[in-house]
Amino acid sequence: MKLKIKDLENKDKGFVELPEEFLEEVRPDIIKRAVLAVQSSKRQPYGSFEEAGKRPSAKLKRRRRDYKTSYGYGISRVPRKILMRRGTRFTWVGAFAPGTVSGRRAHPPKPEKNLVQKINKKERKKAIRSALSANLNKELIAENYRIPDDYPFVLDSKYESLKKTSEVKKAFEKLGFKEELERIKEKKIRAGKGKLRGRKYKKKKGPLIVVSKECSLEKSAKNLNLEVVSVEKLNVELLAPGANYGRPTLFTEAAVKKMVDKKLFM
Repeated sequence: MKLKIKDLENKDKGFVELPEEFLEEVRPDIIKRAVLAVQSSKRQPYGSFEEAGKRPSAKLKRRRRDYKTSYGYGISRVPRKILMRRGTRFTWVGAFAPGTVSGRRAHPPKPEKNLVQKINKKERKKAIRSALSANLNKELIAENYRIPDDYPFVLDSKYESLKKTSEVKKAFEKLGFKEELERIKEKKIRAGKGKLRGRKYKKKKGPLIVVSKECSLEKSAKNLNLEVVSVEKLNVELLAPGANYGRPTLFTEAAVKKMVDKKLFM
């Protein structure tokens, strides 16, 4: 499959032959499985304090005709904390047991639990190839994104050397992504407690730019909400965020060449 190469002025520079990674059958089930595996590796282990609900001195003897026992008083045999004593009579309040106020949880979350979902290497690579193939489908992408009429195409390697945000914006507007840049520019305030936890704003996903190496474009495109990633660090979640395949993905000519030379994802 051949694609046009676009330079900084949106002029055709030539053609590039895409490798066979882009010809894979689209498999939504494998894409979703791979995305969940990537997301699970990002989860932070969590759990309650192991002494939570177990700290009160709630203890009663389990023997009849003995001192400090709950037998013979017509009450349930629950661990109790003594609040007041007068002779052999006590005032108790239930504690420690799961059914009591401020008691322990029966089955709390445990930090030692392994949250990571594993996936086979061949299956993960197949998911990446499947997502790459889906991201060339113009009709599929147009449902959620604003893309130019001549999509898909490959970018000239000079895009990797753009150092200013204004230069990146100007170049992508010439490519036909002006409406898309306006769409992803909007952000809204999140509802709920996430506002207090460092994720106040929600932004929309935009095009993904795949480059051959770490370059200045990664910083210059950041303020436009454009994601830039090196071809060797490409994963399924970037190609299909939230397992929603069909994201406009723009490779540079050097990234395609590197993909062919190193036979990535095969």
